[in-house]
Amino acid sequence: MGDTTPNPIHQDPELDRPVGLPRRGPIRRLLRWGGFGCLLVIALVFGGFLRFADSVTTLRPPAEPKADAIVVLTGGYQRIDQAVELLQKGAGRRLLISGVHPTTTPAQIRKMTQGSADLFSCCVDIGYDAIDTIGNAEEASNWIHAKGYRSVLIVTNNYHMPRSLAELSYVDPDIEFIAYPVVNSDLKSSNWFTDPNAMRVMLAEYAKVLLAGARNITGFGRHTGLRSANASGQQ
Repeated sequence: MGDTTPNPIHQDPELDRPVGLPRRGPIRRLLRWGGFGCLLVIALVFGGFLRFADSVTTLRPPAEPKADAIVVLTGGYQRIDQAVELLQKGAGRRLLISGVHPTTTPAQIRKMTQGSADLFSCCVDIGYDAIDTIGNAEEASNWIHAKGYRSVLIVTNNYHMPRSLAELSYVDPDIEFIAYPVVNSDLKSSNWFTDPNAMRVMLAEYAKVLLAGARNITGFGRHTGLRSANASGQQ
């Protein structure tokens, strides 16, 4: 009689897979890790905002400010008032008011701040060239080097200070910039985050800080913020 040993049966491995469990393909893995990445980015951005908000709301001017000169970035009369007061007290030898609108005259600024004519005549320069914070940094740098200063007090609102210092340090890393923040009244309260206007200002400025940091690192999207440069480029 012939060999009656039964042939082994080779079962299809796919039959051993539990019913209803799909394969974990590359697309599914990519989506899963992409989701983890998005959550990580959101956590980092949110944590960065909390750190930014804490640094801004706790920022205070130095008790005895002193530097070679003073630069105030326009954007509010309170800033200019504070800068002129610092100049009067001898915190710096000279003041640059950067980013003034071309239609604003020195006489109007002096009247607004109630500064003396002698003070403005001897020690105040008006900068009309800057059109944004990058322009403020470029205009201030040109003025600083023309005067030969090494340390400068920077006067602007507290929420605007981080971005201002970042742009100034990028343009002129060898100069000592000393922050003199003007405290925004909306951010004095410990519950500023319940104020929609204050929250909107903080979120907008934080987004600008992130964009400025990315631009300064990569160089992508960086532009000149000077009227004179833009005018010459259009000719």
